[in-house]
Amino acid sequence: MTTIGLQHYLVVSALLFSLGLLGVILRRNLLNIYMSLEVMLNAANLALVAFSRFNRDLNGQVLVFFIITVAAAEVAVGLALIVALFRVRRSTYVEDLASMKL
Repeated sequence: MTTIGLQHYLVVSALLFSLGLLGVILRRNLLNIYMSLEVMLNAANLALVAFSRFNRDLNGQVLVFFIITVAAAEVAVGLALIVALFRVRRSTYVEDLASMKL
């Protein structure tokens, strides 16, 4: 039976980050872009927790706790901005928001 090592976590983290980056580059809907950014943030969190776990140091896990706290605030502000833009423009597509003049 094989054990799950650090490289396994880092591969999953890299795949998640790549998927998120691909979503940010290819998607045109603001909500999809925002979700892809959150996937990228969670991929970085996974790498931090993996390094922290395998180095037997809690500093990485404490940092992840603060990152998740900031991400929760970011979600609230980001979704509020997206809703406000939708109310003004009636669209969440990036092409429709190219001009920020009201």
